[in-house]
Amino acid sequence: MLFSTHKDQKIRIWNFTVNSENFKSKKVGTLPRKTSFVLFHRAKNTAKHKDSVSCMAYYHSEGLLYTGSHDRTVKTWRVSDRKCVDSFVAHEDCINAILVNQDDGCLFTCSSDGSVKIWRRVFTEGSHTLTMTLKFQPSPVNALALSSSFNHCFLYSGSSDGMINYWEKERLCYRFNHGGFLQGHRFAVLCLATVGNLIFSGSEDTTIRVWRREEGSCYHECLTVLDGHRGPVRCLAACLEMEKVVMGFLVYSASLDQTFKVWRIKVLPDEKMCLDDYTTDQCEARAKMYAMSPVLSPSWVEKKLQGSHFQ
Repeated sequence: MLFSTHKDQKIRIWNFTVNSENFKSKKVGTLPRKTSFVLFHRAKNTAKHKDSVSCMAYYHSEGLLYTGSHDRTVKTWRVSDRKCVDSFVAHEDCINAILVNQDDGCLFTCSSDGSVKIWRRVFTEGSHTLTMTLKFQPSPVNALALSSSFNHCFLYSGSSDGMINYWEKERLCYRFNHGGFLQGHRFAVLCLATVGNLIFSGSEDTTIRVWRREEGSCYHECLTVLDGHRGPVRCLAACLEMEKVVMGFLVYSASLDQTFKVWRIKVLPDEKMCLDDYTTDQCEARAKMYAMSPVLSPSWVEKKLQGSHFQ
């Protein structure tokens, strides 16, 4: 099942099949449904978002789809009957990303108001209550990612100032404590993805950075910089790929340069990292080369420094 959002403030549901020859999709529903929208409209007038739907997150065990919008609200949809079961104002400005912890159902939202908020679902009422607000600096927050294991859980947020802040969850409670920030991107961090203790960040500076968190600590290091795009990196996804004794990752990136790229990253047994067929030395050389010569067009940099932004 696939969900998509559109400028008409609706969410569409698709079924799809994939085989060796092609990809087939079929629309099976729309949120909100026209009939349920009329009934809910009379009661609360909150079934449909009033502005662009900017982000989604699906809670698998409960069959709930969460949507965040530039209208500052979060809505909860029960996919089985396609009904809006909760709606609440979450932030003072546009909501840019939403994330749900599949282990406990905890909901995370971030906004242009510079805050990250944590919500818990009240099962007896079907509503959500705010449990904590994380705000370390005023810059708009654009992206969220969660990295969890048996003993540790880290929340990462990417901001328009180029910083990636991270918080560590306290054991036996839902409180998150600020652990520090990752610095390296020149412009806004637009997207994040995690696999195990690796963090992937895509930025307005056209690069993707790969970070690794040391096991059992809060220490992070930047392993490499992927600089193949010619425009801001808007979306990221990553997954694990095993090949004999070499652990690898596939990273998928989409950019405003209108390209989609797939990266294969391999972590060798001695924990060094390389990309595709490049040697480790070549990877390090590419990272150093970026520090001196970023892949940005002069006209794009000029517009950025003058304060204009991509729409």
